[in-house]
Amino acid sequence: QVQLVESGGGLVQAGGSLRLSCAASGRTFSTAAMGWFRQAPGKDRELVAAIRWSGGSTYYVDSVKGRFTISGDNARNTVYLQMNKLKPEDTAVYYCAAGRRVYSGLNVYAAERAYDYWGQGTQVTVSS
Repeated sequence: QVQLVESGGGLVQAGGSLRLSCAASGRTFSTAAMGWFRQAPGKDRELVAAIRWSGGSTYYVDSVKGRFTISGDNARNTVYLQMNKLKPEDTAVYYCAAGRRVYSGLNVYAAERAYDYWGQGTQVTVSS
């Protein structure tokens, strides 16, 4: 059974930093891409960042560009999200996701349908 486990969430003051980690456990598998989604109260779940292993291409939602950085280790199905200059509007539950299917366009990985496995979520709260 494949499991994704997130860690690193917590409470941080505005302007601070936080580093989220996600690692797969259980059955060995390969992934084409991994990403981070988040869901804030009263809002739909949205992609925060994604990384496609082939070529190392990355994708970010406009609101986090220049502040967040996604990285990882394909061989270990591990992904990180370095979050800097955090804002109260970043407060949300953050979910790690992994996709096995290969798509021609990086933008495909902005959609939930591209992913096969999901973590349980980790809470990030940014105080003003």
